[in-house]
Amino acid sequence: MNASGKIKVLIVDDSAVVRNTLSEIISADPRLEVMGTASDPFIAADRIARQVPDVITLDLEMPRMDGLTFLEKIMSQHPIPVVMCSSLTEKGSLSALKAMELGAVEIIAKPRIGTRTFLEEARVRICDTICAAAGARLNRITPMRKVEPKLSADAVLAKPTSHAMMRTTDKVVAVGASTGGTEALRVFLEMLPADSPGIVIVQHMPENFTRAFAERLNTICQVTVKEAENDDTVVRGRALIAPGNRHTLLKRSGARYYVEIKDGPLVSRHRPSVDVLFRSTARYAGANAVGVIMTGMGDDGAQGLLEMKQAGAFTIAQDEASCVVFGMPKEAIKKGGVDKVAPLQGIAGLVLRQCI
Repeated sequence: MNASGKIKVLIVDDSAVVRNTLSEIISADPRLEVMGTASDPFIAADRIARQVPDVITLDLEMPRMDGLTFLEKIMSQHPIPVVMCSSLTEKGSLSALKAMELGAVEIIAKPRIGTRTFLEEARVRICDTICAAAGARLNRITPMRKVEPKLSADAVLAKPTSHAMMRTTDKVVAVGASTGGTEALRVFLEMLPADSPGIVIVQHMPENFTRAFAERLNTICQVTVKEAENDDTVVRGRALIAPGNRHTLLKRSGARYYVEIKDGPLVSRHRPSVDVLFRSTARYAGANAVGVIMTGMGDDGAQGLLEMKQAGAFTIAQDEASCVVFGMPKEAIKKGGVDKVAPLQGIAGLVLRQCI
């Protein structure tokens, strides 16, 4: 961070158009400052030697050295928060997930031309992601910055005026996560047995990336993991991950729980929004639900978790020590919406005990 308190960002991308577009987006945000750009990792390394940035945005595919190789070098020699900038392709999604395993903090989709609403939403996502990365725990702790929400869940689903339906024998688990959530979700889901209660997850992630993320988790977890599709039934032994750029709501028809996938505005600056999932869970599952809020910047999910608790659900927040960014759980705790604060490694067991 420089003397003005702004977050210093180094943009590394072989495309001049992308470098210029990102520079314009980042420079327009009062929290951020572009300290430089580089067309490949060798130029970037020279810049880092002269001045260390707070955050690096890094292209995956570049000449002379690819982004993954450069990321490995950064993390082994001088860990700096890195946000991967990837194309919305299957190959790009898989490489971006590999980058997360290597230590990248977040993923953003490369900015592209679109409508005014699209460009505004892209600006919000890019700038908020960079701010979240600056507050992430690597080998050092840097201050987090409060980001005001854009819209509440009212924009997608009205607040319930009565209690949810009667209890059933089936429990539903609703989980929300953001920065650092890909690793947190892996740990959580890997610890669950094959007959775990049905789970619906919102992880802040661009469209197309969620499918690759779900497929990756499905290969290593006992539960089945898939990207949610409209009308998918929430059943034991399966975790549904909200598709990027679409809100995901829990619904109920008789004894059957299912998900609705829909468009809508950004809620708490996100789509999908944790608040939208949690509010719908409060309405349609009530005391039949368990809510979990994990690592992430901002306050998405804090109000929704409170509504779940008020509807009779048991609610859990990841503790500060195990969070990459203790933003979302902290805000949920401050609102009084959390029954239990637990370390990441203890959340799965706690969920299972509540679902007996």
